[in-house]
Order: sequence, then structure tokens, then C-alpha cells
Amino acid sequence: MQSIRKKIEKYIIMNTDTETAAGLSFELTEEHLMIQKAARDFAQNELLPGVIERDSKAIYPEEQIKKMGELGFMGMMVDPKYGGGGMDAVSYVLAMEEISKIDNSCSVAMSVNNSLVCWGIETFGTEEQKQKYLTRLATGEIIGAFCLSEPEAGSDATQQRTTAFEKDDHYLINGTKNWITNGKYASVYLVIAQSDVEAKHRGINCFIVEADTEGVTTGIKEDKLGIRASDTCSVMFQDVKVPKENRVGEDGFGFKFAMKTLSGGRIGIASQALGIASGAYELAVAYSKQREAFGKPISQHQAIQFKLADMATEIEAARLLCLKAARDKDTGQNYDLSGSMAKLFASEVAMKTTVEAVQVHGGYGFVKEYHVERLMRDAKITQIYEGTSEIQRIVISRTVLKG
Repeated sequence: MQSIRKKIEKYIIMNTDTETAAGLSFELTEEHLMIQKAARDFAQNELLPGVIERDSKAIYPEEQIKKMGELGFMGMMVDPKYGGGGMDAVSYVLAMEEISKIDNSCSVAMSVNNSLVCWGIETFGTEEQKQKYLTRLATGEIIGAFCLSEPEAGSDATQQRTTAFEKDDHYLINGTKNWITNGKYASVYLVIAQSDVEAKHRGINCFIVEADTEGVTTGIKEDKLGIRASDTCSVMFQDVKVPKENRVGEDGFGFKFAMKTLSGGRIGIASQALGIASGAYELAVAYSKQREAFGKPISQHQAIQFKLADMATEIEAARLLCLKAARDKDTGQNYDLSGSMAKLFASEVAMKTTVEAVQVHGGYGFVKEYHVERLMRDAKITQIYEGTSEIQRIVISRTVLKG
């Protein structure tokens, strides 16, 4: 037995390099901890004040998002040469969690700008597009929106009714996009549209459309269950002229662009769900130590202890899945599977944890003052946008069955 153990130890020493060790470890660096603390402090000092009123009255957090841009939260992973922070995806997950503990209307704007718009342009855009748009998006000077969903094209993104046909030196875009985050306040839209009906999904393209282009209009702000302060509306395009140089990628690349971009977006939403869950859990723990019943704090009652134990365990599992997906992205590995797993599990944990947090609070959990009811309402959307839980299960099952 001793000789076997020595052989194993020798093998580990000989075959463990820095890269492998990093791939297996989720220890946070000093920089990670600084980013996490900065996001936590910002959320507590800048987002918590007024968050209940903004949610109740559906007030868009314009000033708060502007400050997020100034602090670098709106372009965290963008190369510094384009004005971004040059940070890794792990840093992004940590920041998203802290922001999402407090205000998910802000964190969803942050997620869309980082994961979908900035990443999409930086990864697939031309140098001209990056210089013209990415530099301003990364610094928070402007924010962007991702326009994929339509009245009849949600989970099935191949059914695009919005069209973009070539005409002279431009494309002419017509159609309607639904559920667009940052819809009214965005300066730039990434619009997915059908350019060749006969080619079906292979005829789809993506275009950078400036919001002030003639023919672009927005609908009324949606009156939502959760993330009520976020800017969500329909965006309509009527004979909108878009220069050919604003197409992203080769002709027919739009569907692949959308799918690849959404894979990264799922890490952002998984992190948002994680933040919702951990925020509700922290509130439940604090309340359980203060609230007394039958002569002692309710935290000393086994019924409450078991709830907290389950919350803590599931949140930790969700956090590890989010970090795994982020690490996969950082190390250049395929993160379609890990991103879907993180998004599926974290969103389910967010919903379950917030419901239990309300239960721990009892009647107080049912009123706005104690925050957990808002987090419970916010949690539901994480099971829907950036691919529903059902879509994530399809992605996961297809991948595992391929072996």
C-alpha cells in the first residue's frame, strides 16, 4: 500500500503543471478578491439605496448604470485597447453575483452589454466596427441591446420574421423584436434578421444598427413580474437602412453568431441567478438569527436549520458550476455544456432558494421592505431568458448523448 501511495504522489508531482493546477482550482487570486469587493461595495453603497422604489415604480436605474460604466463594469472582459477592463470570465462571474444580490435590473443591463453586445462585436466584428462601437460600449459611454426574440420566434431562433435584404449599398431591415433588454436606452442594437428566406437559418445575418437610425422605434416599457426597473420593450424596424459594412461576419453567419453569443450570455445569467440565490440566503440567515419564536431565535429550530443547510449546499454547487463555465471560457475550452449546466442549475436554485427565503421570513417575507419578495420575483426570469430551462436540458442532453 505504501509503495502504491508513493507512486501516485510521484505521478501527481511529475504530471501537474501550472496550467493543469489552475484548471482544477477555484481559488481566487488577489485581483479576483479585489474585484469581488469592489462590486460588493458598489452594490451596497450605490444600488441598495432606492432599489425598492425603483422596483415598485419601474424606474430605470440610469444613474446607477452610468456609474457602473465609469467603474468598468460594463466592459469587463473587453481588451484594454478597446477601452475594456481586460478581465477574465471568473472576475465577471464574481462581479455579477455581487451586483445581482442587490439589483437585478442593473445586473441584467450589465450582462447584456458584456456577454452579448461587447463580446459579439469584439469576437466577430471588424476592426472598423470595434473602433466605432466597441470602444464606446466597453467604457459605458453608450450601452447596447441584443435583438433576437420576436413575437413568433423565442426558443426557436431559426424562425426569424425580421428581414434584411440587400439594396444598392445597404441592407433594408423590416420587422419587430420582442423582450429587448436596454431597448429604449440602448444606442446600438445587434439585430438578427433573415436575408435569404430560401436558405432558412443559413440565410440569417447579424447587423449593428444605431438606435437613432430613421425607421427605428420602440414600444412601451413592459410591465413585468420581476426586474421591473430594467428597460424591456419591443423594437420595431421599418425600412431601416443599414450600411453593408455593419453586417457582422460573413453572409449567413447570423444564426451561428446568435448561438455562440448566447453560450457566453448563459454564464452571465447563471451568475445573476447565483447572486439572487446567495442574496436571498444571506437575508434569510440574518433574519433567522434575529427573529425569535418559542423563546429562542428561529435559527435554533431544526426546521429552519434544514432549510438553510439546503440553501447553502445548493448555492455552493451553483457557484462551482458558474466558476467551471467561466474557467472553461478563460482557458479556451468549449463552454456550451458547462454554460448550459450552470445556467440550468443556478436558475433552479435561485427560484427554490428565494421561495424558501420568503418562507423563513414568514409574513415579513411577503412585504417589499424585507427584499426577499423582490428577489423571488426576479428569480423567475432566470429560468426563461437566455434560453429556457427546457432549452438548456436539450443542449445538455444532446451533448452528453454525443459522448
